[in-house]
Amino acid sequence: IDHEAHIKRLVKVPLSQGEFDALSSWVFNLGGGSLASSTLLQKLNAGDYAGAADEFPRWNKAGGKVLAGLVARRNAERDLWIG
Repeated sequence: IDHEAHIKRLVKVPLSQGEFDALSSWVFNLGGGSLASSTLLQKLNAGDYAGAADEFPRWNKAGGKVLAGLVARRNAERDLWIG
């Protein structure tokens, strides 16, 4: 399944274009399984859009280490989400 299909299947609330684009980038990078089990999705589907936005920066590690590139990517996704 492509990343957009995961979003359409898992997200139960309306998304703005910016929110969809941010989530598409996130799922493209992390996968649908990560979305399915994420607090980001739980908050989003509960209607807590601001709380969901605050989850993006938490996904900044690879191999247990914070990576500058992931920090930048997650911040960019959060900014896109917020508009």
